Amino acid sequence: MNQAPSLDISVVLADDHQLMREGLRRLLGATPGMHVAGEAGSGHEVLELLRRVAVDVAVLDLSMPGMTGMDLIRRVKTEFPHVAVLVLTMHAEEQYAMRAFRCGASGYLTKDSAGDELVQAIRKVAGGGGYVTAALAERLAMGLSTLREAPRHAGLTDREFEVFRRIVAGQRLTDIADELHLSIKTVSTHKARVLEKMGLDSTAALIRYGLENRLFEDAAGA
Repeated sequence: MNQAPSLDISVVLADDHQLMREGLRRLLGATPGMHVAGEAGSGHEVLELLRRVAVDVAVLDLSMPGMTGMDLIRRVKTEFPHVAVLVLTMHAEEQYAMRAFRCGASGYLTKDSAGDELVQAIRKVAGGGGYVTAALAERLAMGLSTLREAPRHAGLTDREFEVFRRIVAGQRLTDIADELHLSIKTVSTHKARVLEKMGLDSTAALIRYGLENRLFEDAAGA
């Protein structure tokens, strides 16, 4: 009902770590003009929650069970186009940020950002704007300026990129299949396509490529 609009920004928090959600809830609960409308620990919970409550901004982690972060962003923007998506993730790589923006995200922050920056980002995207940190904006600009020399992994689809990330993190194909709710055969096909597109011939070569190009450093160190 639009007859009594509120100045408060209504936020949904989505992260599979309860401690993270509790910290964010306390932060936003103490911020004038904001309130947390609900929390979710998986992609499917996010969609169910958005069907029940009116929300201005969805703060989404990219690595939750049930579906990939990029799939979740697409689903949110398709089903709830009025909801602004702010990604809050451990992944600092510009490849993740570019993919998130292409899927419909309005902002991108890493979890080492200060609390006041998160509040600023939520206000910016709630008002229809976009948000990236100065450091990420510089890296994105540098990536665009060298687009003609795009790295081999830039040609991967979002799902292939996610499988690639999990392989570099040391996950077995069976674990990847379980977490992404895919068959082993499908994951194996994605892996084969990743190898083919990148011109590599083994899992070891994939991991070496990820390390040499400083991709997924947070995941590789997990």
